[in-house]
Amino acid sequence: QVQLVESGGGLVQPGESLILSCAASGFTLSYYTIGWFRQVPGKEREGVAMISTEGRETYYAESVKGRFTVSRDNAKATVYLRMDRLKPEDTANYFCGRGPWMIPSDYLAERWYDYWGQGTQVTVSS
Repeated sequence: QVQLVESGGGLVQPGESLILSCAASGFTLSYYTIGWFRQVPGKEREGVAMISTEGRETYYAESVKGRFTVSRDNAKATVYLRMDRLKPEDTANYFCGRGPWMIPSDYLAERWYDYWGQGTQVTVSS
């Protein structure tokens, strides 16, 4: 069955970096875009980044542009989110989601994603 498993979260200080991983199984990763989202309790899930099927195109929310980098290794069935210069407001549970084959205009809208992982918690605090 389709599975997405996130890992790599943790507690870091402001300004530090983390790399999250999203391991995919049960489907051919190279056929799908993948998005990273985050959610804080009591708030809606927020789209953070999205990567095309072969990794040639990447898109980011304004709040993370220039600090976060999404990449993928289809041979390893894994998508990564490198987060640099982390801020306290980046604290959230981070999820990866399986997106469509093509890239829609509203590429960070949840309605395009059909499977989600359980998430990995990122806490940025001094």
